[in-house]
Amino acid sequence: MAKALPDNWLVIRLSALGDVVLTTGVLAHLHETRGWRFHVLTRKAFAPALTGHPAVDKIIMPDEESLHGPGWIRATRTLASQYSGWGLLDLHGTLRSMMLAARWNGPVRRYPKFSLSRRLFGRTRLAMFGDRLAALNVPQRYALAVDDTAPARMDVRPRIHLSHDERTFADDIFIRHGLNAPVAALHPYATHAGKQWPKAHWLRLTQLLREAGWRCIVLGRDPQPLFGDDAPEGVIDFTGKTTIRQTCALLARADVLVTGDSGPMHLGTAVDTRTVALFGPTTEHWGFFPSGEHDIVLQTDLPCRPCSLHGGKGCRLDTRCMRDISPETVAQAVIG
Repeated sequence: MAKALPDNWLVIRLSALGDVVLTTGVLAHLHETRGWRFHVLTRKAFAPALTGHPAVDKIIMPDEESLHGPGWIRATRTLASQYSGWGLLDLHGTLRSMMLAARWNGPVRRYPKFSLSRRLFGRTRLAMFGDRLAALNVPQRYALAVDDTAPARMDVRPRIHLSHDERTFADDIFIRHGLNAPVAALHPYATHAGKQWPKAHWLRLTQLLREAGWRCIVLGRDPQPLFGDDAPEGVIDFTGKTTIRQTCALLARADVLVTGDSGPMHLGTAVDTRTVALFGPTTEHWGFFPSGEHDIVLQTDLPCRPCSLHGGKGCRLDTRCMRDISPETVAQAVIG
């Protein structure tokens, strides 16, 4: 007879923002179906995505020194001792998380990354690999660390839990700036250049939405804001001015989010805001498409897609996959 699994688990997912956000629905699913509770180990920068989660009792945020070299070796020893008898849910699958698993005194469950299928599909484009990848998104793959069959996508969609004060903050911002028309939140930034929609397209989209009676708020972080203090009438640029939690609150208050493949894209889905996502170098096969009921993905049909896992690979076509998504097409998706 198989030994029963514990009710308490340490979860490790150290980065990045979007990946941490995608754990939230899986933890809720495991709490609701199995009664499990969690402590989560992640970087301090991404911990706000887990704040207020009803199944998360503690967020562990090691400093950077503790995550490298001898510091991590000591940390794995300490964690394995402190959490003896708990389960370890490895939702990262890196050398670092495997080092912790090697010391663990309790059950260890790790999600399937489908690394071989990803590499083979990237090289061959064969449907036998692509179909397997497209069948399951990342939260469903996370769930397979424990479940024998993947739950439905909507059952593990990401969830951000906002407090009353956070929602009041967003309400006050909207009142202060007179944002009483339909409001589109824009996230025009990308960590990797390949995922960047051209600035001229963002400016044109803003113009089209304003002409249609929409107001726009710009969210995210970038050394070069889309508008900064020179935003036109009907546009408020909050670039670099909001925390992750404040960004979530503003997204929840907006009618729609327009974004590339990014961490904030998953924040939008997690607060149930309709999301229009622009995908270029990445595709559904990598598992990151937004999973909200009314979310829309816009993309171009080019044989070179997908070209990389995160959009960091150079492009001989000058990122045509992003350039060919027209502002008019995006505006139509927003306005409906």
